[in-house]
Amino acid sequence: MAGSRHDTAAPRPTSRDVARAAGVSQATVSLVLGDKWQGRVAERTAERVRAAARDLGYRPNLAARNLRLGRTRTALLVVPALTNEFFARVHTGAARVAARHGFGVVLYPAPDVTAPARDPFDSARASLDGVLASSMASEALATIRGDELPLVMLDSDPAHSLGAATVNLDIAQGMRLAAEHLLALGHRDFLHLAADINSWTFDVRRDALRSVLHGTGATVAPARSALAVDAARTATEAALTASGTRPTAVICDDDVLAAGACKAARRLGLHVPDDLSVTGFDDLTLATAVEPELTTVSLPAERFGEQGMDTLIAVLDGRTLEPQPLPVRLVVRGSTAQGPAPRR
Repeated sequence: MAGSRHDTAAPRPTSRDVARAAGVSQATVSLVLGDKWQGRVAERTAERVRAAARDLGYRPNLAARNLRLGRTRTALLVVPALTNEFFARVHTGAARVAARHGFGVVLYPAPDVTAPARDPFDSARASLDGVLASSMASEALATIRGDELPLVMLDSDPAHSLGAATVNLDIAQGMRLAAEHLLALGHRDFLHLAADINSWTFDVRRDALRSVLHGTGATVAPARSALAVDAARTATEAALTASGTRPTAVICDDDVLAAGACKAARRLGLHVPDDLSVTGFDDLTLATAVEPELTTVSLPAERFGEQGMDTLIAVLDGRTLEPQPLPVRLVVRGSTAQGPAPRR
């Protein structure tokens, strides 16, 4: 009878059951499900073990394994903002890789990318296996990291990183592509709408832009703005109405800034792109929500998060990875067009 006290739940599958179903030894099951199989077990065999575990509904006793290994199987991802779509995508990629390795990811915002971030736990060292930090100054992680917690920096200066490894996007190439696109369209008077944040990633954009424009006869007027549409609109309006030659192209550090620049153009009676070309950076959903749609640099944010977590796992396993900067690409849309006739 249903609910009878004589009814017993089906026994939980064991590693021995998985081994029997996959036709391998329990030691092989332990290697595969403990993610220690690379170089010791054939990939086809590892997949057979994982499939058997899924089919049986087998779940390893993580608490016992973690106690034995001295690990929490938890990584912290520190980002400047939870509302920014780029960091949401980074988290998606990092969490995908973490899940394959039996790790959880705790997402933690630290809006001030240079000041020390507060430790979200009583002791991060006791609660975490490692830290991923995206677009942060490494010194900001000192409180969370302690002296021994493995740290992998994303979108950070590799020459001055306190992390065990650094993973980057090819940010400089992205800015070069945007600038070269505008130069090819005939633009020579630029406004660089820069993020008002003292950060390596934005310094790289500024330096790459200067490098591309050097020797071309082009001029670039600098303007800085907080990463908000209204702030960008105000900064762009001020720059476009200042005395001197009006820029014909605005090159922005971020899509949010580019949206503000487009808004400023409309308020000043300028048409994008006929009177003013605008480029963004990131290729957020916003880039295709505005009209005209933004020409922007597309960053593979999810792949970035994946590579960051792969690198942290490697550090935890005592392996060394030296990832190359991930490639970016320019997506040309309706916010850029041919510039004015060449100056004489």
